[in-house]
Amino acid sequence: MPIQIRQATILDLDAVAPLFDSYRQFYGQPADLARAQDFLAERIRLHESVILLAHDDEDGEWLGFTQLYPLFSSVRTVRTWLLNDLFVAAAARRRGVAKALLDAAAGHARALGAASLSLSTALDNAPAQALYESMGWERDRQFCEYSLTL
Repeated sequence: MPIQIRQATILDLDAVAPLFDSYRQFYGQPADLARAQDFLAERIRLHESVILLAHDDEDGEWLGFTQLYPLFSSVRTVRTWLLNDLFVAAAARRRGVAKALLDAAAGHARALGAASLSLSTALDNAPAQALYESMGWERDRQFCEYSLTL
């Protein structure tokens, strides 16, 4: 399965909105595809986030996404990014999609001169925590947040 990662545009809403809706459902929200689409359209239109989409070019399947928000650290006086959302479709899990998305997110942040990338995950999401730590993310022991120095 060749995984291709690219930045989503407004033309990709039909691909990313169902993944985003599934992501929200994973975290206990009711299904609401229209709400998912509206939220993402506004983020893209206002340039408030960067969405990276994973695609399998062989079968045309959309595999997952990550959404990044730009931030700044006042104390360090640097640009940082928040990796706010990461989701892989159930049928595509355990195939390296999440790792590819994390690598692409780090590459994107690094290319824009960011000093770090951060994320949070549920305390009971052990598989995600294991992946992050295997890739060099460091867990904040007080808040269960991770940072990757770039």
